Amino acid sequence: MAKTIRTKTIILEPRQGAFTAIFQRFRSEPKKEVSEIGLLRSLLSNEKARILHTIKAKQPNSLYELAKLLSRDFKSVRQDVLMLEKFGLIERIPIHKGNREKSKPILTADILDIRIEL
Repeated sequence: MAKTIRTKTIILEPRQGAFTAIFQRFRSEPKKEVSEIGLLRSLLSNEKARILHTIKAKQPNSLYELAKLLSRDFKSVRQDVLMLEKFGLIERIPIHKGNREKSKPILTADILDIRIEL
């Protein structure tokens, strides 16, 4: 059976002299407007790209493990993961181990499609 490819679409439209980012999680879901292009810039940073690649390649079992794999501070990684989760690129699923609960990050999209309408 063929693997389903999940796509995340970001569309930038000109509106009253400025770009407005419209984020669409998957094709069947409604669009969500974001007014600042700065959010898109922060979403596409090198550190967030490293996080996405590491989650895909290494499949860490927790945010702590992800931070260790990236050799970064846990708090910084957590903030970046929350931003990626806000835009629907990552989902955190709870994993129970003994009396502790971990958040396992997983990718929710295989392709990020960015379109700029001029």
